[in-house]
Amino acid sequence: MSIKVLRPGLLTTLQDLGRVGYQKYGVIVSGAMDPYSLRIANLLVGNREDTACLEMTMQGATLEVEQDTLMAITGGQLTPSIGNYQIPLWRPVFVKRGNVIRFGNCASGCRTYVAVAGGFDILPVMGSQSTYLRAKIGGLDGRALQEGDVLPVSKELSDHAKYFMNLFKEKAEKSFYLPDWRVRTSVTLPNKETVIRVLPGTHYDTFTEASKERLYNDAFQISPQSDRMGYRLDGSELARSEASEVVSEAVALGTVQVPADGNPIILLADRQTTGGYPRIAQVISVDIPKLAQMKPGDSIQFSEVTLEEAQQLYMERESELKEIKMGLYVKRHEKTPS
Repeated sequence: MSIKVLRPGLLTTLQDLGRVGYQKYGVIVSGAMDPYSLRIANLLVGNREDTACLEMTMQGATLEVEQDTLMAITGGQLTPSIGNYQIPLWRPVFVKRGNVIRFGNCASGCRTYVAVAGGFDILPVMGSQSTYLRAKIGGLDGRALQEGDVLPVSKELSDHAKYFMNLFKEKAEKSFYLPDWRVRTSVTLPNKETVIRVLPGTHYDTFTEASKERLYNDAFQISPQSDRMGYRLDGSELARSEASEVVSEAVALGTVQVPADGNPIILLADRQTTGGYPRIAQVISVDIPKLAQMKPGDSIQFSEVTLEEAQQLYMERESELKEIKMGLYVKRHEKTPS
């Protein structure tokens, strides 16, 4: 079983939930920019939540399915289609062998995730299939996908995948089949100006009062000089009230650093393991997917929340994922599922 890349798109890589446990050796985590969309895509096809998916950015790929495949597409809207039929997101899709799936430019959001039942049969590096482009490790030879690449798909399917593969195959009169139900989530794709919730960072109190006010009252625009490592923001400059040196220490997904020029940087999936710039804020985990779906030119408005609020939002998001799992379990055990 395999999927052939006819056109790679702007930036298409294999990503999972990251290379966890190696930061102490200087190895970055990497992984999906939008982990929430990746987790749901995998749930829809019966994979483990941390199974590697294709991550497409801004402009999608064109893929030929060389064997009957159960897949799911989540995240940003890159208008996937088979022939003249547009494929909706957030539901399992059975695609017959020999069909071509085309993804276009982003209509909304920024990144799309494609999961296939069984996952991709690619050798992991340090426990992860995630692609880290700068170090050229993981994924397919440590690089973005290219025209002519063939991605082997594992033949080991879960009971969930086998059930829906068999059910949908019987119903597939055309080149594909999808049910009339979909996963509903609380996550919405960002608009041109999106509120991102943050906690005060470890150096928040060292910034001037005027800078603290600007952080929460002014809008910041995502710079074209942004990538998977971090989003550089243009806008009001933020300044510290003291010029003391900052000791380099560990950084996390969503850490907001402020270099000497006063323009914040939000660290993302391919962030370094440590940083020596002052940390003014920390994006809460539930807003990382929304942030990952923003693109250069979009505006961010920061809003402060408490640690207790951030924890409550996290628990609500995980409860939502549990409900999705239960809903899929019920669908699989219905006598006459749609």
